[in-house]
Amino acid sequence: MIWLSATLYTLIMAATAVFQLCLIGGAPWGEYTQGGQNIGPLPRRNRVFAGVSIFVLAAMAAAVLSAAGAWPNWPTWTAWVVLATQALSTLLNWITPSVKERRLWGPITLVLLILALIVVFLGP
Repeated sequence: MIWLSATLYTLIMAATAVFQLCLIGGAPWGEYTQGGQNIGPLPRRNRVFAGVSIFVLAAMAAAVLSAAGAWPNWPTWTAWVVLATQALSTLLNWITPSVKERRLWGPITLVLLILALIVVFLGP
């Protein structure tokens, strides 16, 4: 259960990183991210934020994998930081004024939160 949860968490984060890469490349999905303030492609400064978020997503996945006892073997406290960050992300995605963003990312971030909770509380 722990390995499956950590693996699913990592796969969803990888898919989210691909979404961010598409935004950087000019995909017209501005309404689905960053508060839904941009219709169509993101402006340059928002694309930079999407780029930074890819590194954050990768670090969060690495911390959850570590909490499951896998590589990269980061300290346990990093998973707790991820748990707090994931909880905040879930909340923000459910209360965003963007209906499109809320419908897409609300459920996804909730699943990520549940997976992170399983790993952190039931992990080794």
